[in-house]
Amino acid sequence: MSEPLVLIAQQGAVRTLTLNRPKSLNSFTGEMHDELLPALETAAADAAVRCVVLTGAGRGFCAGQDLADPAVAPRGEGQPVEVSEVIERRYKPLALRIRSMPVPVIAAVNGVAAGAGASIALACDIVIAARSASFIQAFSKIGLLPDAGGTWLLPRLVGRARAIGLAITGDKLPADEAARIGLIWRAVDDAEFASEVAAMAERLAAMPMKAIAETRAQIDAGMLTNYGDAISAEGRRQGELGKAPDFAEGVAAFLAKRAPVFKDR
Repeated sequence: MSEPLVLIAQQGAVRTLTLNRPKSLNSFTGEMHDELLPALETAAADAAVRCVVLTGAGRGFCAGQDLADPAVAPRGEGQPVEVSEVIERRYKPLALRIRSMPVPVIAAVNGVAAGAGASIALACDIVIAARSASFIQAFSKIGLLPDAGGTWLLPRLVGRARAIGLAITGDKLPADEAARIGLIWRAVDDAEFASEVAAMAERLAAMPMKAIAETRAQIDAGMLTNYGDAISAEGRRQGELGKAPDFAEGVAAFLAKRAPVFKDR
């Protein structure tokens, strides 16, 4: 039997999903999609999972879509490739699942994240990159535009000027510079990368899950509405969270000057 294209490991409350096509820098194929989305769905449904880490095997995180994959490989003159179908059927469900997970998702970018691989990394809640890693909006090099949510994410993360510059030039962006301009959360030395990711995952796994999920949802929604409506929406979500056991536990722990033990999910 062939080796899985997505490796699944559990350490405590942290589920790690590792893209496993190292010889191809973990570029996406239909078969990899068939394993990754169900792995995320399974993690979302498992009460024992309180944080998900998405990373890549070998020296790359994900080089984007494998252009040799039959779904996108050129078929000759008069036989156009329906890239839109691949985006709608594969990348949209994947990106939306990541953005709606009931637990925080960390992208542990161990190497290059290019094209759709960069978009999927940036869709995660926290992006931690090894200092040797890089991000490349490679689409213009093959006559395409950023997809898998890239055109939505880039300007919101780094502003219009940088988004257009990165998308048009396709220049390699080192991890340090990506952190400096706010594209990612943090770049860390390669020697400390694994321990930094593990520490962040453990930290997030101990936090209140519903509050994290609602925070993500409200920040995303707030970018599409006006200030007053955002405040009202915050109030509605806060009202729901205020009735949950994690809020009572958080207040009790604060008053008792002890560490809280959150259990909601």
